[in-house]
Amino acid sequence: MARKQTTPFNLDAFLTRAGNGNTSLTVPKKRTIYSQGEAADAVFYLQTGKVKLTVVSQHGKEAVIAILERGAFLGEPCLVGQMVRAETATAVEDAGLVRIDKEAMIRLLRTERKFTEFFLTYLLTHTIRIQEDLVDQLFNSSEKRLARVLLLMAHFGKEGKPETVIAKISQETLAEMIGTTRSRVSFFMNKFRKLGFIEYNGKLRSDSSDSSDSSDSGMRIHSSLLNVVLHD
Repeated sequence: MARKQTTPFNLDAFLTRAGNGNTSLTVPKKRTIYSQGEAADAVFYLQTGKVKLTVVSQHGKEAVIAILERGAFLGEPCLVGQMVRAETATAVEDAGLVRIDKEAMIRLLRTERKFTEFFLTYLLTHTIRIQEDLVDQLFNSSEKRLARVLLLMAHFGKEGKPETVIAKISQETLAEMIGTTRSRVSFFMNKFRKLGFIEYNGKLRSDSSDSSDSSDSGMRIHSSLLNVVLHD
């Protein structure tokens, strides 16, 4: 007896017809989606673009905790009692999102089985990624951490074909993501390029530079960069 094939769950289509509580948003590059300390009253689903999550300490030090891509959820801790945002979400590039009110999100999780299964799978995958990030931060050198971040951005190790060309990202952002200095990032990026692990034209831009610079066209990541991560 032939096994019945199930249709993959299309979250984008589902959210367009999910009813009240959903709002489609377009957030320009560098605009804030929500800020640390604001009321946590909605979950966001990222349909297009990229979003940076940052936190600022009591002493004013900022750290990048994640770069999110299409298919990610933002602000989901509000579902388990978080009253204020613990981080700031900023569009790294023009982003399309769906804002789902907290009450609407809870209703969907209670009544829509396929959506619930999709969301739980996302949360479990996200939890695994956080654990891997913690192990990476605790036990690996800054060189390995940088290589891993670049490989993750190029989707090496994920289902489907890697995106070997990724958008340029500033030295400051990379340094904040892996917990090191910009000078160390610059040193390792130059080393990776000389070894043929990565390719990019010109210099890596700083956060304050003009984003229209021709050197911001992208960076090519080669699978040989895996040697840095796997090397003991």
